[in-house]
Amino acid sequence: MASLPASPARAAAVQAVSAPRLRLPLLISTLAAAVLLAACGAKQQEGDGHGGAPGGAMPPMPVSVRSVKLESVPLTLEAVGQAEGSKEVEVRARVSGLIERQLYQEGERVKAGAPLYQIERAPFEIALQQARANLGQQTAQLEQARREAQRLKPLAEQQAVSQREYDDATSGLRLAEAAVAAAQAQVREAELNLSYTSVTAPIAGISGRSQKSQGSLVSPGTDSLLTTVTQTDPIWVRFAFSEAEQSQLRDARQAQVRLLDANGKPLAAQGRLNFAGSTVDARVGTVQLRAEFPNADLAVLPGQFVRAQVVAGQVQGFLVPKAAVMQTDKGTLVWTVRDGKATPAPVEVGNWVGGDWVVRKGLNEGDQVIVDNLMKLRPGAPVKPQAAGAAPGAAPASAASAPAAASAASAGQ
Repeated sequence: MASLPASPARAAAVQAVSAPRLRLPLLISTLAAAVLLAACGAKQQEGDGHGGAPGGAMPPMPVSVRSVKLESVPLTLEAVGQAEGSKEVEVRARVSGLIERQLYQEGERVKAGAPLYQIERAPFEIALQQARANLGQQTAQLEQARREAQRLKPLAEQQAVSQREYDDATSGLRLAEAAVAAAQAQVREAELNLSYTSVTAPIAGISGRSQKSQGSLVSPGTDSLLTTVTQTDPIWVRFAFSEAEQSQLRDARQAQVRLLDANGKPLAAQGRLNFAGSTVDARVGTVQLRAEFPNADLAVLPGQFVRAQVVAGQVQGFLVPKAAVMQTDKGTLVWTVRDGKATPAPVEVGNWVGGDWVVRKGLNEGDQVIVDNLMKLRPGAPVKPQAAGAAPGAAPASAASAPAAASAASAGQ
């Protein structure tokens, strides 16, 4: 079959059929390049912090700050102390005998002179009777010696009797007087021993645990302790300050003392210092002090560990939250905002006032102290300060309401 000659119409038809086949690879290549470019753009946007600062820089970190100002704050010195009774007396047996009765309840308040124990009285009553009988005998002999001396005195003056006989009578009189004095002392001793059978409280206070039970044999000596009585109103608290703290306290003419528990709550009314040591303990480098507090309701017990605060006057300083103060190997520092960047500032701190540190040196009036995100900060890192207590990243009211208004408008359309 002879081939038909090529015509322009046929050539056009062949070109029309083959054109889509030629454009398909080109279209596929174009779509693949577009997808690759889109993926690269998304990755670059993610690496930049979702549209953050240009050039790949980190966006400013939001931090809470407090602007500090110089003010007068109390100079407070604090130490851990231990309470003790203002008077602590050991009640001991002063005579030998059996305990017949215990006359008090352990741990209760007792008045001065209140009976605590009764030791058997019979042996001491007998001893008292014997002493009194001896005193009567010696008194009778004294009267006889006095009559004899008075009878011989005029006879000796008239030389009716010898001088020696009169001298013997005079000496007998003096011996009789001495014997009477000794007998009187024995009576007094017997009465005193008899009174010791009734053991009484030497002071008013809280009675302790009984060391001897009823029926026990007691005697004076090392094993004579019966119980203790502690005066708890007022209560004393012993504590110690370092040499530097003691020097600050010495400069204060009047010092107020407060007593706090472990949670910082007051335990007693305001007290006063009643003792300050005049020497420094060479072992620990501290000076002993003691304060006195009213304790009528027994809020503080002897032996209890407490916190003693001494307010020694006023000082100038800045109040910084405790959370903002950091202890490092190079000293104490706080983070401040300067020129929009986090800057560490070495400081010198004093005492606590509530929940704040008193910073004496290292800050200036109006400095912005960072109080959160401290572990994430680096020197020179850009930060975005906001007032302490504000919600982090909180948007202004106008900016927050814009999306809501836009959506409402589109819904209306």
